[in-house]
Amino acid sequence: MRRVVVAEDESLIRMDIVDTLQDAGFDVVGEAGDGAKGLELARELKPDLVVFDVKMPEMDGITAAQHITDEGIAPVVLLTAFSQKELVERASEAGAMAYVVKPFTPAELIPAIEIALSRHAQFKALEDEVADIVERFETRKLLDRAKGLLNQRMGMTEPEAFRWIQKASMDRRATMREVAQAVIQQLDPDHGKEHSRGDHHGKGDHHASKAEHPKPHHDDAE
Repeated sequence: MRRVVVAEDESLIRMDIVDTLQDAGFDVVGEAGDGAKGLELARELKPDLVVFDVKMPEMDGITAAQHITDEGIAPVVLLTAFSQKELVERASEAGAMAYVVKPFTPAELIPAIEIALSRHAQFKALEDEVADIVERFETRKLLDRAKGLLNQRMGMTEPEAFRWIQKASMDRRATMREVAQAVIQQLDPDHGKEHSRGDHHGKGDHHASKAEHPKPHHDDAE
C-alpha cells in the first residue's frame, strides 16, 4: 500500500482529501495543517507521495515542494484554488509532478496522483541512466517529445509510452535517449532531423543510427 503525507490548512478539506485517498487504497501516514509541519513529516516518514496545498501558514506548499524534491523524498502533488500560468510555472520549477485546482472531485484528484507517481518513476529511471544533469535535461525533453508522438500517433497513454520506450531500450541494448530519438525520427521526421543537427552531444545520434530503429506498436506497451 502506497504511503502518503497530506498537508492542508483547512481541516474539512484535509479530511476530505484523506478520505478520498483511503477510499482509493492509499495509506495516509501523516497529516499537517501547515507547510513546515508537512515538510517535517515528509522528512521523518519518507512517504511514497506528498499532497500539499499551495497556500498554507508557516511555509507555502511550493517552498515545501522544492525542499522535498531537492532532497529526493517523494513526488509532490500540489492543490491550489488558482490556475494562473505563473503559479503553474512556479509549481513545475519546484518539482511538483502534478497539480489539482480546487474544488476537485475524487475523479480529478486520483488520476493526477497516478500521473505524479508515474512521472516520478520515469525521472528516477532517467537519473539511473543519465548521470550528467545537462544531458539528463536534454534527454527528458526528447522523452517528452517521443511520448507525445506515441500518444498522438499510436494512442498510447503517457505511462504506456514510457514503458514502451523503456522496454525498447532494454530489448535493443540502447539508451532511452537513443530510442526517443529513433521514435521522433520515425514519427516526426522533419523534427527529428532538425534535432539531430542541433544535438550538441553528437554521440547519441551515432548510436541511434547504428541501432535498429524500434517500430512503435501499441501492443508492445501491454
